[in-house]
Amino acid sequence: MADRDPTGFQRARRPEQVAARRHAILDAARSMLAERPVAEISLRELSDRVGLAKSNVLRYFDSREAVFLELLDAGCREWLDEVESALRTSGESRTEGAYAREIRTASVIADSLVRRPLLCELVSAMASILERNISVEFARTFKRRAAANSDRLAGLVRAELPRLSADAAAHFAGAVFVIVAGLWPYATPTEAVATVTAEMGAPPAEVMFPRGLRDGLVNQLVGLSARAG
Repeated sequence: MADRDPTGFQRARRPEQVAARRHAILDAARSMLAERPVAEISLRELSDRVGLAKSNVLRYFDSREAVFLELLDAGCREWLDEVESALRTSGESRTEGAYAREIRTASVIADSLVRRPLLCELVSAMASILERNISVEFARTFKRRAAANSDRLAGLVRAELPRLSADAAAHFAGAVFVIVAGLWPYATPTEAVATVTAEMGAPPAEVMFPRGLRDGLVNQLVGLSARAG
């Protein structure tokens, strides 16, 4: 049974009850993230969405930021599964030419990220927003998971490009997250900015972001490969 405290909150006791409550909070956060940027989602709004008091949400997560960092970690692992499968499939029809394998690998990674706007949003907010209000204990857990995700990406890249050193592959993996974080805010402009950039003849954000991300990752990987050569 789940106990109730004096406020009426039904406290989960069994592991499956705790897991179900955490899952409900994460689902609510994911739903809200599809509606607006993470910076605009408060703990109060999140707790209202899931039907709990703020203090009760914090029984299951370190902070509002920790909720979204959990989503980021889960999203990264799902994305890496997709990247691994996509690289395996694309490798069946490899094209020849200078740096063809580098271009293909970087393009697969870029395209997979473009299809995951919620992940891009969380990556862009990670260092500037989400890591600013978490405990040392949670930071230790999250950063270890993040390092494991980055190491996995580096390993996938090295499997495609064996001549890259471990350090070069790790550099590229880190650059992927930095480039996404730098470009994503420009992919979601305000209505006023979108209007002015259109008046200036610039391509719309939905064109600029995929193009900029692909170019950035291709340039990184080709450059690292050229240096290795």
